[in-house]
Amino acid sequence: MEEVDVEPTVTNIPGIGHGKHMGFAWGPGDILVYETHFKPSGSTLSGPGGSFIHKTIKDDLPSKSKRPQFVSISRNYRSVIRACMEELQQVAVSTRDTEMGTQYGNQVSILLAIELIWNLCEVLFIDAAPAGSLLLHLLDWVRLHKADVDEKAKDVLQSDSPAEHHNYWDVVVSYVLQGRLEEARQMLVKQATLQPASRNMYKLMDGLLSKMPFYNPGGTQTLTEFDVKWRNWHEEVDRYLKDNTFASNLHLELICKILVGDEDTLLEQKELLGTWYHFLVTRLLYSHPTVKPTDLHYYAQSCLTMFLDSRSVQEPLDSILLAAFEFDIYLVIKDCSIVLNNWWFVAHLTDLLDHCKLLQSHNLNFGSNMREFLLLEYASGLFTHHSLWQCAVDYLDHCPELGRACLELQIERVPLDTERKALKVLRICEERQMSEQVRSICKIMAMRALRNNRLGSALSWSIRAKDAAFATLISERFLQDYCAKGTFSDLDLIDNLGPAMLLSDRLTFLGKYREFHKLYGEKRFKEAAKLLLSLMTAKIAPRSFWMTLLTDALPLLEQKEVIFSADQTYELMYCLEELTSSIDTAAAGGERPMQEEDVEQTKVELLRLSLARNLAMAIVKEGTVET
Repeated sequence: MEEVDVEPTVTNIPGIGHGKHMGFAWGPGDILVYETHFKPSGSTLSGPGGSFIHKTIKDDLPSKSKRPQFVSISRNYRSVIRACMEELQQVAVSTRDTEMGTQYGNQVSILLAIELIWNLCEVLFIDAAPAGSLLLHLLDWVRLHKADVDEKAKDVLQSDSPAEHHNYWDVVVSYVLQGRLEEARQMLVKQATLQPASRNMYKLMDGLLSKMPFYNPGGTQTLTEFDVKWRNWHEEVDRYLKDNTFASNLHLELICKILVGDEDTLLEQKELLGTWYHFLVTRLLYSHPTVKPTDLHYYAQSCLTMFLDSRSVQEPLDSILLAAFEFDIYLVIKDCSIVLNNWWFVAHLTDLLDHCKLLQSHNLNFGSNMREFLLLEYASGLFTHHSLWQCAVDYLDHCPELGRACLELQIERVPLDTERKALKVLRICEERQMSEQVRSICKIMAMRALRNNRLGSALSWSIRAKDAAFATLISERFLQDYCAKGTFSDLDLIDNLGPAMLLSDRLTFLGKYREFHKLYGEKRFKEAAKLLLSLMTAKIAPRSFWMTLLTDALPLLEQKEVIFSADQTYELMYCLEELTSSIDTAAAGGERPMQEEDVEQTKVELLRLSLARNLAMAIVKEGTVET
């Protein structure tokens, strides 16, 4: 990628790699922009234009073997979203503009929803965690997105008497609801020290919390063995509850009810749970820890129904999460496209899911699959941005079906505000062999330069466009300028035309004529004379310029040393006579002003005299040599 005209905000993301930076910005329609691409092994996608999350996916591995790579990529995406969210949060707090603060706050809310959905999709679709591991991942998901308990815990622990803090029991219960039992035990110790009489009861609860089994995917224990162990623990907790062991302490009894998965008790904790999906995970933790992925939708739907009362309205986010729990990938993508107004999210998530081979069967009716359609939509949005359009090019390169056609249409709409920007667009087109667009850009820039009387730039653009007609027109302007001023402009360009001068006859003449002047300036008179004569005899020079060339020959004819040979002089005389006959014809027709005719006639007479004198000297010299 070429460097963007305006550098995006850059944020360091820990864990991505030493020295790596993540860049993001807000584009059209609040599109989160971040350059994240897959690259097949062996390809190189790099450049000075910001950072990439570059992951090499080994194509020769089966899809299941690639899963850890895809999970790693997904986490990197989420780290970028979180970094953007944190930065926006800081800006929202620090800004003095209330309206802007509200806007930033809204963007943070959108990013929170995006990260929540992405994380769940990572667990269910990308990592595809089986029974046992599934609940562990869902617990991590809930803990990450319900972090207010940590703020409360901090306040409680920093107080003079944590066990007497008004939020103490809220923190303990929240820890239990999230399955953070070690932290809950540490908090309960503080309460036990204040109530010596109830110390045995607290010790009993501590034992129950410490004995609760958690499945270890990397261990030797099978899922069946874990299930048996968990049921034994669950029955033990249930016995204590039925025996009213904790009846004298309402807080400990509440915890005991949560541990047995009592639904009514859990629903009473709505304020601490906050959301139906937190309720779902807590319910699964204490009632169905070995839940299978295929059964999730049943529990999700029932928890949503139980958690929302009759007056509550199901939010769009609820529908998206429910669709994910039902493993309806396409409904998730569809609803996110409608609700979030954020093509970055759906484009990148779909791209990742497609690489996981989860979208292979879903093609759209208009010649593109879902992945490509969403990437095209996202890239089209980027193209409307004054600098991020360059990122869009890279996205279109990764759309094999319609990417090039879309790029050809979009690149023509990029305003060529400056020559620097035009060169960037041109380089993109040249790298992709988009010859028609290359010619179009060069013609536009050549015409603009010509209108501004920047002949050198106009000629340079016309050469890049390989436009012979336009190169001829500009060469004529160079020659007209020379005739009027007696000097060439843009000498560096003309001196270094090289093979480009063959684009048109007039350009060839311009280059060769300038070469003649260089030879003359270097006092290489014989070479200069030979070149000058060849320009006329080979018909390279336009007839209108012959008189100028013959006039340029005068200083060579007047040299003490004979420069033109007799044969060369005869050829010059022939050219002069051919020219004068056309001049006489024009004069007879009254096509030229009288004063101009007199000047031309004077030049002709001077030339004839010089040619005759040179011919005599050349004949004498050549005769002497022969003798």
